[in-house]
Amino acid sequence: MLKVGIDIGGTKIAGGVVDADGRIVDKVRVDTPVDTRALADAVIDMARHFSAGHEVAAVGVAAAGFIDRDRATVIHAPNIAWRNEPLKATLEAGIDVPVTIENDANAAGWAEFRFGAGRDVDNMVMLTMGTGVGGAIVLDGELFRGGHGIAAELGHIRFTRDGLPCGCGQNGCIEQYASGRALQREANAIADGGGIGEALAELRAEKGSISGPAVSRLVLAGDPGATEALRRVATALGEACGGFQAVLDPELFVIGGGVAQLGEDLLAPVRLAYETSLPGYGDRPVADFAIAQLVNDAGLIGAADLAGREA
Repeated sequence: MLKVGIDIGGTKIAGGVVDADGRIVDKVRVDTPVDTRALADAVIDMARHFSAGHEVAAVGVAAAGFIDRDRATVIHAPNIAWRNEPLKATLEAGIDVPVTIENDANAAGWAEFRFGAGRDVDNMVMLTMGTGVGGAIVLDGELFRGGHGIAAELGHIRFTRDGLPCGCGQNGCIEQYASGRALQREANAIADGGGIGEALAELRAEKGSISGPAVSRLVLAGDPGATEALRRVATALGEACGGFQAVLDPELFVIGGGVAQLGEDLLAPVRLAYETSLPGYGDRPVADFAIAQLVNDAGLIGAADLAGREA
């Protein structure tokens, strides 16, 4: 059985035809239109393109934002002007097969659970360290969506009282301390302090700013300033995971996003902070940690696999 998965990003729409084993057999990328009607038309055109060349059973669409319990309406999207947008109905009016709408982090987490790093467990939490922190929860083999459909916004759990302002309207959210953007902020602070921040300061003077990939390259080269910036961010993430463990008790945490490309350099301080934050540590089972395997394809693979499941 072939399904189409379409992942709507802030700048690109990635779509693919996915088989029952999570393999992409055809793939297309286009720029994301700014106008919402043009965006919907682009998704419809992509689905029709795939249907013309393949026998497609359903279409899954992943998008950032709050998706209602019926997986039909985008209640709120942070980067697109969707407010209570009946996206499922809009797309099905132009597509001849059933359409499923899913939050993008949920879709990526589901893909990792089904076909990636989480395929051997039943209970998994995925955290994606990008501009913010995305989350997905799988409990007893089922994607957890909550009573209103918008659960697993793990990046917006308050991490510290009266903390840094967050785009969600609150202060102190975990994504302000454990994201790719947080890594850049910590790197700049260390550069300002001199000492171990010398290489970071030189980089900023040369390039005008400190990018996340540049910090990662310095970490891999053993630079002490960049390594300290990573330790601070990884510690915040690990401490948050200790709290998630107390509530959800997953067998596995899967870490994705650009920062996750650092692999064990990231996971080692995450594990340390997790263990020291875990209630009852030493007398209870602990979770494993793994790096996401499907990288940029996870959203479309997960959306495709979820397509049609509610029918």
